[in-house]
Amino acid sequence: MNDAPPGYYGTRDVARALGIGPAGVRKLVQRGQLRRAGGTERRPWYAARDVAALTVKRTAVKAA
Repeated sequence: MNDAPPGYYGTRDVARALGIGPAGVRKLVQRGQLRRAGGTERRPWYAARDVAALTVKRTAVKAA
């Protein structure tokens, strides 16, 4: 169930894109590597461009 507007991802979608669990997404937010772009405290949204940038960054780190 994705209740985020176009151009945004919910927590489950971000977790799936990054290959991690929802707890991992929360850790990324706590560490300042990903920021919430809207939604509510319980159902935040994340900008698709931020998720894409983080995916590229994480891929580059794994390749190095």
